[in-house]
Amino acid sequence: MSRKVVLGPKGLVEGAQPGFIIVDCSTVSPLESSCMAKEVNDKKIDFLDAPCTGSRAGAEGGTLTFMVGGPPAVFERVRPWFEAMGKSLYYCGKSGMGLRAKLTQNLILGNLLQAFNEGLVLSTKGGVDPALMLDILNNSAARSGLIAAKAPAVFKRDFSTNFSVKWLSKDIRLAVDLASELGVPVPLTSVTQQLYQSAMARGYGEEDICGSIRVLEELAGCEVKTAKQAEGKA
Repeated sequence: MSRKVVLGPKGLVEGAQPGFIIVDCSTVSPLESSCMAKEVNDKKIDFLDAPCTGSRAGAEGGTLTFMVGGPPAVFERVRPWFEAMGKSLYYCGKSGMGLRAKLTQNLILGNLLQAFNEGLVLSTKGGVDPALMLDILNNSAARSGLIAAKAPAVFKRDFSTNFSVKWLSKDIRLAVDLASELGVPVPLTSVTQQLYQSAMARGYGEEDICGSIRVLEELAGCEVKTAKQAEGKA
């Protein structure tokens, strides 16, 4: 889609004058983005890859985090526009480097969420109240901002979308592809990718990533709900 928007018929480069700057904030293949950058540069147009993170709340509140790849001078020219949309800007290097950073971030995020899914299904089926387990996690070395943010939604069974399973699944796949290109083994992430794919196969793709816990709940025959919730359903 990025290629079509930038270089396709009626794309951004059509009619663009030399010195025009295109900033692509989508999360796509770093290799493909670097190829697009070269094609755009051949037309005397500047290009930055600038994937962001922060989900819907960050976009609505202007607090996104951007990871930028491309010529540093071009980044400085458009910095004021980034600052209007985000609170944290990271210049990562040449074309494609912003995307490499973003995919690494989402690789870790995806694996963390699956670790939470496994752990909470395990502890709940073992008889530990999920609210108690979350309190323990929040006061231990296993503390995670992601877990602290997503756990309450899981307990409420609220899977309304901030960042969907299908988009995280796509990013994890791109991370695995990048690892293959670079010769880096990512065995844990490969399993994680299949778990998100399983969530999509079960029809959870459009819902929030925290809803992916249902894959393991169904396999284990256990729903993660607090003692208070269980009483309410009794």
